[in-house]
Amino acid sequence: MPESFPPLQPRLWRRRGALAALAAGTGGLVLAGVGARRWLAGAQGEPLWSPWGAPLAPPLPAEPLRLGSMQPLRLLRQFDWGQVVHEGGRRVREFTLTADSIDLPLNAVVTTTAWAVNGRVPGPTLRCRAGERLRIRFRNADGTSHSLHFHGSHPAAMDGIRPVRSRRSMVYEFDADPVGVHPYHCHVEPVTRHVSKGLYGLLVVDPPQPRPPADELVLVMGGWDLRNQGRNDYCAFNGIPDVYHHHPIAIYQHQLVRVYLLNMVEWEGPLTFHLHANTFQLQPMGLPGNPLQITDSVTMGVGERHILEFRYRWPGRYMFHPHQDQVAAKGLMGFFDVIPRT
Repeated sequence: MPESFPPLQPRLWRRRGALAALAAGTGGLVLAGVGARRWLAGAQGEPLWSPWGAPLAPPLPAEPLRLGSMQPLRLLRQFDWGQVVHEGGRRVREFTLTADSIDLPLNAVVTTTAWAVNGRVPGPTLRCRAGERLRIRFRNADGTSHSLHFHGSHPAAMDGIRPVRSRRSMVYEFDADPVGVHPYHCHVEPVTRHVSKGLYGLLVVDPPQPRPPADELVLVMGGWDLRNQGRNDYCAFNGIPDVYHHHPIAIYQHQLVRVYLLNMVEWEGPLTFHLHANTFQLQPMGLPGNPLQITDSVTMGVGERHILEFRYRWPGRYMFHPHQDQVAAKGLMGFFDVIPRT
């Protein structure tokens, strides 16, 4: 049977206590090449393979964690490439997205009614190539009006600020531009309410020159205001509080890891993302023209997003979290479990 959520247990999020128990060290800088072939996760999140035949990511457990309709370990490496059609000599990439209410277990005792895209929070990570035409068929199956607003460049008619009423549909169509990482979210007032109930996701626009092969992960920071009081009761990576704390993310030692990171936490100030015992190469917005930075922490407002790349030199468990401890304590922390190749 699928694995259930673990029972309540003492929290391990405090930095000082965790570091005393974990292996420490400093990471090497990312080796960024050009002209490499792209190797990406399939629709089911199966292991990736490098050009030389070695897996980029460890395999999932035989029965991956499932919480309601969510599979947080599988979701990490899932990218939705949609369906490609050709019209007038041009590639058009089509996606189908549906907004609806779901019952989502946040921990062993709390279940909330979330507003989700395609039955998950965050919604699917859409992926395309620069210059393609995107066609997003959006259906609102919920009893409340919703919409989808995409960050990036598009005409005003495609901006997603007009509500789509219950049981109605809307087609958003625009060119994939610019290259980078772009959030999408509901833009019906009050926007903070619709976002804090789960209506958000990520669009990745790949550059014409593929990035080097890497173990690619999606981490979206979000919050849960369960009582509509303008403050978060829980916070989470990829929808479920503390899920990567209780179920660390397995990565290979020395493997290039690429994280698509987005902050969608409402009701809090700007948050940092801090990686323990390592540094990462940061590309703001994932936009190739933006200067690269090397750091171990980055501060992000709501809607900010980046691409992070790093390798771990030593095996062990390494924490990641915001440096705002009161937010981390609400469930926004996790571990990378760095394992040697066998």
